[in-house]
Amino acid sequence: MAVYTDVAAEELAVFLAGYDIGDLLSYKGIAEGVENSNFLLHTSRGHFILTLYERRVAERDLPFFVALMEHLAARGINCPQPVKNKAGKVLGKLARRPTAIVTFLDGMWIRRPSAAHCAALGEALARLHLAGADFAMRRDNSLSVAGWRQLYEGCRERAHNVERNLEKVVAAELDMLERDWPRGLPEGVIHADLFPDNVFFLGDRVSGLIDFYFACTDTLVYDVVICLNAWCFEPDHSYNVTKGRALLASYAKARPLSPDEWARLPLLARGAALRFLLTRLVDWLDVPPGALVRPKDPREYARKLRFHQTVKSARDYGLDEP
Repeated sequence: MAVYTDVAAEELAVFLAGYDIGDLLSYKGIAEGVENSNFLLHTSRGHFILTLYERRVAERDLPFFVALMEHLAARGINCPQPVKNKAGKVLGKLARRPTAIVTFLDGMWIRRPSAAHCAALGEALARLHLAGADFAMRRDNSLSVAGWRQLYEGCRERAHNVERNLEKVVAAELDMLERDWPRGLPEGVIHADLFPDNVFFLGDRVSGLIDFYFACTDTLVYDVVICLNAWCFEPDHSYNVTKGRALLASYAKARPLSPDEWARLPLLARGAALRFLLTRLVDWLDVPPGALVRPKDPREYARKLRFHQTVKSARDYGLDEP
C-alpha cells in the first residue's frame, strides 16, 4: 500500500455519498507498500479500505481481483470483500483513478516473523491455492519471466547507481532464467505478493490475507518461493533455515509438492528474487514527486539472489524432499 494520489475531503465525501456505509468520520493515507493509493476510512458504520488503482494495476484486471476475493471468501479464506455502491457496482472513479472500497480485517502484520508465523503462513498459502483450484477466471502473470526483460531495459542505464555492476549481474541472471524457466508445473491462482505486510495475525494465527492486486494464474510453487524470500531471511539478509523448514513443511503438509516442483525450487527462488529486485529497482529510481511512499531497497533482493545462486538443491532450504 502507499499514497500517490491525494484525495480532498470534499471530493471523497461526494464519492462516498454513492455508498451505504455511513457518515465519514475520518480518513488517512496508508504509507506501507509501493503500488496503489490506499486510505483507511472511519465511518459511522466501521472501518473500510479505500483503494485508488495506479501504476502496475490495469483497470481491465480489476474484475478478476474482485471475483477472486469473493470466490476465496466463499471457500473460507478470510480476505477483504468488495463493497458495492448503491448502484450495485464495485468499481468507481475518484481523482480520475479506478477506485474500490473493501472491508477492513482485524489483526496486525508481523515485522519480525518467527518460525511459528512462517508455519502458519505456509498452511494459509496452501489453503489459498486449494481454494482457488476451481476459480474459473484466468489472468496471466505480467510480472513473470516474460515481463522481466522490459523492466530491465527500463532501468539498465542507471542500475550501477544503486550497486556497482548490478546491471551485469541482472543481465546474466535474466539470460539464464529466460532459457531455463520451468514449464508444465502445476498451475492455479497465486497471490504473487504475500509479504508479511499482506498477512494479518492474531497471536500466531493467520487472521486474514490482503492486497490481491498481483494475483494471477501461474505456477503454484512460484508463490511458495516468493514467500520463502519474503519471510525467511533475517535483517542482515542471511537465510534462516529454521523458518524456511517451517514454511515448506507446513505448506507441503496441506498441499504436497511433486518431485518436479521440489527439484525446480532453487531456480524458481532465483526467479522470484530477480522479479522483486527489478520492480524495486524501477520504483527506487522513479518515485513520483510528492508521493507518500517508502520505496524498498532493491539491494535486499540482490543479496537474496546471490544466496540462491549458491544453493545446490532444495534441501539447502531446510527440508528433505517430501
